[in-house]
Amino acid sequence: MPRGDKSRYTDKQKRQAKHIEASYEERGVAEDEAESRAWATVNKMSGGGKKSGSGRAKHLDTRSAHEGTPKGEAVADTHEKRSVAAKKAAETRKQHRENAS
Repeated sequence: MPRGDKSRYTDKQKRQAKHIEASYEERGVAEDEAESRAWATVNKMSGGGKKSGSGRAKHLDTRSAHEGTPKGEAVADTHEKRSVAAKKAAETRKQHRENAS
């Protein structure tokens, strides 16, 4: 099977990849990158395409499909937001140190 050939994947795996790809695209990931990540996720969950032979079925490990940024949140905050959060955390740590003394 040449690289990139998806003929050895089950219909379910193809559907999963399509849904995962759409999810990445909704979050602003480029089309090619979204497709690549989707197939990597499917491979990680199922161990790759379908394989011949009896008794090869395995439980799917779906943890990788549920990782990442929760739906509705930005992929990355801006520099300003991170800076404000860091200053707030520093101030909180300072207050905790003063209260502990």
